[in-house]
Amino acid sequence: MCVALVAFATLSGCRQGGLTANALDSVDYNLHIRPLLSDRCFKCHGPDANQRKANLRLDTPEGALAALKDNPTAHAIIPGEPDQSEVFIRIFASDTSIVMPPPNSNLSLNANEIALIKKWIEQGAKYKPHWAFIAPARHKPPSVNATAWPKNEIDYFILQKIETAGLQPNEEADKERLLKRVSLDLTGLPPSPELHDLFLADNSADAYEKIVDELLAQPQYGEKMAVHWMDVARYADSHGYQDDGLRTMWPWRDWVIHAFNQNYTYDKFVTWQLAGDLLPNPTKEQLLATGFNRNHKITQEGGVIDEEYRIEYVTDRTNTFAKAFLALTFECAHCHDHKYDPISQKEYYRSFAFFNRVPEKGLLGDIQLASLADPPKIKITSEEVQNILTFINKKDTTPVEVMVMKDTTWKRPTHVLVRGVYDAPGEVVDIGVPTAILPFDSARYGTNRLALAKWLFDEKHPLTARVFVNRMWQEFFGRGLVKTSGDFGMQGELPSHPELLDWLAVDFRENGWNIKRLMKQLVMSATYRQSSAISKKQLEKDPDNILLSHAPRLRLTAEGVRDLALASSGLLVKEIGGPSMKVYQPKGIWESSTSGRGVLARYVQDHGDKLYRRGLYSFIKRTVPPPGMLIMDGSNRDQCEVKRGVTNTPLQALLLLNEPLMLEASRVLAERLMQENSPAEEKIKKAFLLIVCRESKKKEFDLLITYYQSEKAKFQSSPQKAQHFIEAGEYPHEPVSDVITLAALMQVIQTIYNLDEAITKT
Repeated sequence: MCVALVAFATLSGCRQGGLTANALDSVDYNLHIRPLLSDRCFKCHGPDANQRKANLRLDTPEGALAALKDNPTAHAIIPGEPDQSEVFIRIFASDTSIVMPPPNSNLSLNANEIALIKKWIEQGAKYKPHWAFIAPARHKPPSVNATAWPKNEIDYFILQKIETAGLQPNEEADKERLLKRVSLDLTGLPPSPELHDLFLADNSADAYEKIVDELLAQPQYGEKMAVHWMDVARYADSHGYQDDGLRTMWPWRDWVIHAFNQNYTYDKFVTWQLAGDLLPNPTKEQLLATGFNRNHKITQEGGVIDEEYRIEYVTDRTNTFAKAFLALTFECAHCHDHKYDPISQKEYYRSFAFFNRVPEKGLLGDIQLASLADPPKIKITSEEVQNILTFINKKDTTPVEVMVMKDTTWKRPTHVLVRGVYDAPGEVVDIGVPTAILPFDSARYGTNRLALAKWLFDEKHPLTARVFVNRMWQEFFGRGLVKTSGDFGMQGELPSHPELLDWLAVDFRENGWNIKRLMKQLVMSATYRQSSAISKKQLEKDPDNILLSHAPRLRLTAEGVRDLALASSGLLVKEIGGPSMKVYQPKGIWESSTSGRGVLARYVQDHGDKLYRRGLYSFIKRTVPPPGMLIMDGSNRDQCEVKRGVTNTPLQALLLLNEPLMLEASRVLAERLMQENSPAEEKIKKAFLLIVCRESKKKEFDLLITYYQSEKAKFQSSPQKAQHFIEAGEYPHEPVSDVITLAALMQVIQTIYNLDEAITKT
């Protein structure tokens, strides 16, 4: 077994009482020692010079091997001599006055961790650069026993881990569940009945691949991909802060959908967003793409200090760049040197300098104006939409103004801000990046944001490809190969499959940063196509399914739950792009959480087709996001987020039972089924298929029929309740004379919507 695999097994084993240091032939700094030192030691003996204790630095070999400042005859680490190394002496000590970490830190090392450090010192105490800062290499897929199982290279890496753990992968999921899974993952919508019947009837060897190609070609693919990117880009329809006035950035969202559907390569997609305005003779589309950098919060409150908030905006752009494309916590170096990662405060402000030339103000105009774009901005006219920007869904004739990027003709000086305070300028710095990642060659790249994009896509860059393929893996499997998808730094988790992560990164880069190709690669793998059934042995050996011996069961996103209800009921309006819509929500929420000024002071719900558009078009007011989406773990878009949290609360069940849209979807689907000349049993079977995306089992069907009959009897004894129940929602009613039967059928459909499987990828 390779060192990386042994390392992962050891780290997992240490946590679970399994393998010990004695089981390792070789202790690796990156995989065994650095995580321990970073977690327990680097806060006081790491990169942050201002907080460093005893003048001792342990994150570099130069610091760890040097003589101690207060005792030149002693050294923190003496390779091969743990008993002479102060680090080992201190961590092994029982005297609380000298033991490290000190007791008041509430940190400690267990016996196995101490043994690992001792063995590492015995073996020469070899340091290595952080794994994420070493350029990925293309590893050869490993040998496996079950050679018939893999579908592509991904599966060899996964299967080797599974077999090493004494497990077996699951068989392929049945066609109905597999179709639901891949349809939801690639388009965010359940498969249509026509697609369902087509796939089940196709027994050809490439039946599944044909479905994948069909889904990737649908315009809904771009919408599904845009949801994650909107979280990354902190997209919202309001400015944020207390006044939280109207913002018009939806044309940028239309561009994102368009870019994914047109399969813009990742380097083009990112470069246009970072620096489209700096390309030679930039087009209007390239300028629009730079709205990515202007999606941050902006204040409209009088009395603020302009420079303070301008600095906030540049800080936001810098932090977003780092998290979105590097998966690093740059923000930790805003006020001081990073305590864990090799990012100095000076390097932070050198990165900051790339984004510090925008001629913007800290205060955005007048809150009373209906729509306001803070310069620099572009105006998009109806003529341009008709002839050039045809992907923008703009129906009215009024020009739309969108905030974009533009650098000043003069070079604004960038200072290191003492303790990060806007009015405490220190040393002046030029553009640059943390050299530990990849040195920045200004003679090769240039000296502006376009140069930063070129640096990002240098073939030697260790992070760009890794970070993106990891997040796409996370989208499909719920957990990245690096679990901490927003932190590839010292405090982040180690990759569960390091060779696979590197293989995917190199393959993605060498194949032209082709996003659709990557998506197809992932969903075509046997790993992805497995059943989600879990055996007792799998649960015992791998409770978190890190080895992926079965497919994960993942609840739909907040947008996905809405989209499922709309699509399965027939309510969905498939219009792509355009302004955001205001959906059903309880009265008074905006009014109780606003300054009372501006056009967004009161909530004015939309009507008609606008009510039935996909979840990504829901109006996001930062101070009061749609409550239904927040309950289902949606994002409020305050800052860049690369992974949403997942909770399980009673409010979620109550939402699905009482949310107006869920009731309306149940009513509309029931009314449409009532138009069909079929018995109640067939209507219920069809409703189950539309919502759960598979045929119901006999036991399930019998329970639903029994429930239908009991509900029908209740409504017969209280017709007024039936009439009240079917009044849910604004969508026009179908002509149905039998209100009792309609109400009972609606109740059954509502119950199906509330099944765990209905809102879960299985």
